[in-house]
Amino acid sequence: MILCVTGPMAAGKNAVCRILEERGFIALDADRQVHGAIEKAAPEIIKTFSNEAKAQNITLTDENGRINRRELGRLLFTSKELLSKQESIVYPVIIEETKRFIQKQQELKSDADIILNATVLYKTPELLNLCKYIIYVDAPKITRIVRSLKRDRMPLRQILGRFASQKNLFSEYKKTGVPIIKITNAGSEKKLETSIKSLSILQ
Repeated sequence: MILCVTGPMAAGKNAVCRILEERGFIALDADRQVHGAIEKAAPEIIKTFSNEAKAQNITLTDENGRINRRELGRLLFTSKELLSKQESIVYPVIIEETKRFIQKQQELKSDADIILNATVLYKTPELLNLCKYIIYVDAPKITRIVRSLKRDRMPLRQILGRFASQKNLFSEYKKTGVPIIKITNAGSEKKLETSIKSLSILQ
């Protein structure tokens, strides 16, 4: 069984994946895959976004010439058009690598239980359609803000900007037709674990 674990920023996707991994699932963090894809496509990304970055006084590379993902994110989340450009560069790489990962796990074990941990998997229907269910993890906005401030150490304004960019996330997944199981992660990890273990799809 292949599951998509998704939800907005700081809702607790990684915590859900850890709990499922304890039950034998193998998780692929697609959001981290984006980081690798960005490194691979760095020359094209710098070429594509250098003018926009200069105009906003944003430096896309660090002192070693590597992409500064935080600064790139600060640029991309200001414009849907810029974000779409970046996605057209990195998504083909992610799709290829994800399919390779799934194939490898299924060769090792034909009935392997796999998690695709991804915020916007709906943007790659080719991958989402491989999933039997979507586990959508959410939490109250104030809880997510506190978690983001503690974990990411980003300015509040930038966090709220990212939250705003994900405001229609659940409705986008509803459009896909893949069955959705919604989990609210507002308490302790132990409470979350109890919620996960009670899911009928795991019985």
